[in-house]
Amino acid sequence: MTAKNPTVVLVHGAFAENSSWTGVIAELTSRGIPAVALSNELHGIAYDASRIAAQVREIDGPVVLVGHSYGGAVITNVANAADNVTALVYVAAFTPDEGESLQDLLGSFPANDFASGLVPHQLPTGDGGEETFLSIDQAKFRALFAADVTDAELLGRTQRPIAAAAFEEKSGPASWTRLPVYQLIATGDEAIHPEGQRTMAARAKATTIEVDGSHAVAVSQPKAVAAFIATAVEGGAK
Repeated sequence: MTAKNPTVVLVHGAFAENSSWTGVIAELTSRGIPAVALSNELHGIAYDASRIAAQVREIDGPVVLVGHSYGGAVITNVANAADNVTALVYVAAFTPDEGESLQDLLGSFPANDFASGLVPHQLPTGDGGEETFLSIDQAKFRALFAADVTDAELLGRTQRPIAAAAFEEKSGPASWTRLPVYQLIATGDEAIHPEGQRTMAARAKATTIEVDGSHAVAVSQPKAVAAFIATAVEGGAK
């Protein structure tokens, strides 16, 4: 592929980190598709999106943005600040509309037990105050996040907490209204209810696929996830 073919930029969500995309990157690379996983700081939608957008703008050529979980809200906003984005791929992810928060979306989905597994942490801020961050209880991580992952315990021990305020922050303009959208629904997801994923996909008029996997579907089913991302890349290369 030439330098002007799309580059895949992968954005992880809450309770995860860059290495959650390792298998997907390997699969994309084997197809000749350049891919990079960027660190998502999990401080809040606008802040996280601004930092990732700055890195996306540095890429020479078109970019296909891929977001998992909370990363879906982030890429929705990244595309508003990076004009080289040609498509959006949501992997078991939130797809918020303008003015919507993740809490708004979660309240509209069928109820699940995910909130019961969250553990709050009071962490210091730079100005001497404190901010609440959330992680998943180690004892519940496998069931709630990665039921089909062999190394679920390791994922739980390397998870990154997210600022609780990120769930209340309103999203900016919905870039999915003007860009091609692809949505992978994880049918065994215990974090974002599959029915909620289907509702968001339908609203965004997304090209959709369903994969039998947990919320950590990119880890458990990297070939299926990479193959789906490749369809977005092929569309962006036309």
